[in-house]
Amino acid sequence: MTSLDLPYFPLKRGRVHEVCGPGSFGFLAILMAQVRGPTLWIRESHRLEHINPLGLGEFTDPSQLLVVNVKHQADGLASAEEALQERAVALVVIDISKPLSLTAGRRLQLAAKAGNTTGLCLIPEGMGSNAAETRWRSDPIFQAQDSTHFHWRLIKNKSGTNGSWHVRWNRASRRIDMVSPVRE
Repeated sequence: MTSLDLPYFPLKRGRVHEVCGPGSFGFLAILMAQVRGPTLWIRESHRLEHINPLGLGEFTDPSQLLVVNVKHQADGLASAEEALQERAVALVVIDISKPLSLTAGRRLQLAAKAGNTTGLCLIPEGMGSNAAETRWRSDPIFQAQDSTHFHWRLIKNKSGTNGSWHVRWNRASRRIDMVSPVRE
């Protein structure tokens, strides 16, 4: 099976989506591989972990990743809104730590629609905006030989049904494959 068989992925352009869960960075990396063009990743500077673009080299050209550190979430949302409207990047990632108001979520949706740009909010567990087009939960599945196996659940979908899939990143073909659930 190919990623073409996975409904709602890659994510719909011109909309802002959300992902949560311990596999959210894996979800993002696979999305970056599917999106053609640069990615802007906006995050708050107080976060302890740092992003090393070389670590995403299996998924995307590291030179296509722009990381912006902002002092406050409000600054990040303003930057994201502008980037979504300007069409200069293919994907805008907003790493947020506080819930979005409906107004802020709606402003991001309008900006994404204006620029036909895809937005993805990395959200903490249990948080999300009513304005999000889709919300995904990504959980890594442990396998000793493979760190690219995930259980993705579509838990919010404004334009269809929810669902659940086991997927694996196929390094050779640079695509995702749907796979059978792993026995525990």
